[in-house]
Amino acid sequence: MTQIIALTNQKGGVGKTTTAVNLAAALGALKRKVLLVDLDPQGHATMGSGVDKHDLPNGGALDVLLGEISAREAIVRCPKAGYHLLPGNGDLTAAEVSLLDFEHRERRLAKALDEVSGDYDVVLIDCPPSLNMLTVNALTAADGVLIPLQCEFYALEGLSALLDTVEQVRASINPTLAIHGIVRTMYDNRISLTRDVSKQLSDYFGDDLLKTAIPRNVRVAEAPSHGLPVTKYAKLSRGSHAYRVLAKELIKRLSL
Repeated sequence: MTQIIALTNQKGGVGKTTTAVNLAAALGALKRKVLLVDLDPQGHATMGSGVDKHDLPNGGALDVLLGEISAREAIVRCPKAGYHLLPGNGDLTAAEVSLLDFEHRERRLAKALDEVSGDYDVVLIDCPPSLNMLTVNALTAADGVLIPLQCEFYALEGLSALLDTVEQVRASINPTLAIHGIVRTMYDNRISLTRDVSKQLSDYFGDDLLKTAIPRNVRVAEAPSHGLPVTKYAKLSRGSHAYRVLAKELIKRLSL
């Protein structure tokens, strides 16, 4: 059964897109069929997958949301990365206004993915770092949410707002939406604040906090400039190893 997972955090700079790209690659390397959906107007997941966000001859995520093309027509194969991609770019900034005229506009992505989700074991959706109609579409389409989180004070504050949003979507649109886990990113155990916040997360969220933490690693930061996940760019790096372990933890947790 296909699992659709939205990677979201309303706070930017927490490693959301980095986690989406590298988790997709790690799952692909473990023989799972993966579709990565770039729903962020920045288009960083598209670029990190080796696809030029400025040149999408078959169209992108906005065209799919507007029903101008099907998801199957827009999907790009990324053989070097090891997964398929529904690309996105700055055109998505128009989604908020463009979708106003549509009935059930919050379900546009869910409807589009119905056609293709059965082709995959996992669909990962990289959400924009804000609460807007794109994020609502992702949460409506998803079975669960994966929350990348940096271990710092402001991240905790943003997490509370995000959980409120998830609860609102669950109550009004998608009653089966689950929290699939919180993953700590840019983790440095030498810093006391990191350890303190990590303990708070563990105490409060218990099993919802994934055991795997993604360390700060220069190879992870370098990989997008080469259009590759770190699992392909620097296979032996600490970051690559951490994402492979994270993929295995999610496979076990979600029976992927």
